Amino acid sequence: MRILIIEDEYKLAEVIKARLEKEKYTIDISEDGEEGLYKALSNIYDLIILDIMLPNINGIEILEKINNKIDSKIIMLTSKNEIEDKLTCFNKGANDYITKPFHIDELIARVNKELRPQAKKENEFLEAGNTKLNIKNSTIVCLKTNESVEIIGKEFLLLEYFMNNKNQIIEKEQIYNKVWGIDNEIESNNLEAYLSFLRRKLKIIGSNLNIKAIRGMGYKMEIKDE
Repeated sequence: MRILIIEDEYKLAEVIKARLEKEKYTIDISEDGEEGLYKALSNIYDLIILDIMLPNINGIEILEKINNKIDSKIIMLTSKNEIEDKLTCFNKGANDYITKPFHIDELIARVNKELRPQAKKENEFLEAGNTKLNIKNSTIVCLKTNESVEIIGKEFLLLEYFMNNKNQIIEKEQIYNKVWGIDNEIESNNLEAYLSFLRRKLKIIGSNLNIKAIRGMGYKMEIKDE
């Protein structure tokens, strides 16, 4: 899952990024409100951590501009602790509100709550066809053969994205933005290489998932008949 941190205190943003990466999230940072708004509107983020006091465009304005336009959950992270500020943010679409100073473990707990509200403590997974992706230990398991293999990094992010959008055509640009980030410089053959690795691992365990190239459009994950 990909998270955007819009925070002009760079050292704080880096601390949050490092901690969230240990939770296996993929993180982008924007120190400027204008850049943060541009990235937020791409709608590639599962969650946005948003400060209020930002250069160029403040967090309240960003909330107004993205409200009902994107699917991302929003956690406000700010030193403004007046009840009026909190109510304004909630009324404009924020899902949660944390005031500075804060404990990093509390932020992580709230991020996990927003992104995995129905996940079981010991069994967080996605499932498609005969295949299960365990999010906590980055393992894919074929329910038919009971074979499993570990996937990490970009392979994990790709499979997670496809399983969340099964039977839908996903454009290459959407994949680049979601997995590598908006400012990516990835070449097409790199994507093909990662997809080849992923297909090979799915085949090894006996999965009936097929990631199919759709000429001129992108890719689609289908469930093959067994």
